[in-house]
Amino acid sequence: MTNVLTVDVEEYYHGVEFGQALGIEELARLPSRVVPETSRLLDVLDAGGARGTFFTLGVVADRYPRLAREIVARGHELASHGWDHTVVTRQDRERFRLDVRRAKHALEQATGRAVRGYRTPNFCLTRSTPWFFEALAEEGYAYDSSVHPITHDRYGLPDAPRFPYSVPAGRGATLWEVPVGTARLGRTNLPFGGGFFRLFPQALVRHAMASVNRREGRPVVFYLHPWELDRDQPRPPMTLLHRFRHYVGIRAAESKLAALLAAFRFTSIERAFADVTRPALLEANAG
Repeated sequence: MTNVLTVDVEEYYHGVEFGQALGIEELARLPSRVVPETSRLLDVLDAGGARGTFFTLGVVADRYPRLAREIVARGHELASHGWDHTVVTRQDRERFRLDVRRAKHALEQATGRAVRGYRTPNFCLTRSTPWFFEALAEEGYAYDSSVHPITHDRYGLPDAPRFPYSVPAGRGATLWEVPVGTARLGRTNLPFGGGFFRLFPQALVRHAMASVNRREGRPVVFYLHPWELDRDQPRPPMTLLHRFRHYVGIRAAESKLAALLAAFRFTSIERAFADVTRPALLEANAG
């Protein structure tokens, strides 16, 4: 069974914890680390023979187009993470359309490759944005990977399907949703990417992933950020809870990831779920 690796390419300070701890002016003074962080992750993936989908901010591709080209050159899928990490719930439909349009253009200009996938910052997709999928389809996206079917204080749709499914996107169009991976623990969906990966013991993560592969016969959509391997990133003052959420497990994250890559195979969304990039075919089949 080949699983799916996804990476949210953003600066370390795009995390919610930094935004709540620092003002806009202080955030602007923090140094960029996204290029060396992402290059380091690419090296780890090369060593583990893994490929994935890199949901990259448009502002990152605009400032560092060589990084976007490096991601593609190393055999990974490039997808959109929006323009500047503004969450969907802070935008109306038209502002959201401009955001994802601008990001898609920057990514495609940097690489010359079509961008078909999107993931919203912070998985901040709620039922308060019913226009979300229609707006994505209107801007030329074929699939989304923003649904995290868990219960969380900041995000999550715990009742959503756990595996890829098609959704109506207006005017007869169809768009795919590729949810973030979870395992079942009783009646609860157990997450194991990002901060959960850093927090949970390695054995638990491996067992959870293996249970989805073997018992449910499905690949897992795993996710992480390049900054989660960066031990040397700045540590400005913030609350104890925010410090824990952002920095827990960072020192061991790279070795844990290398072990995971040795135990499981990983590929991109477009290779694992080929139909998600072909909405016209899906629409024809639905008819």
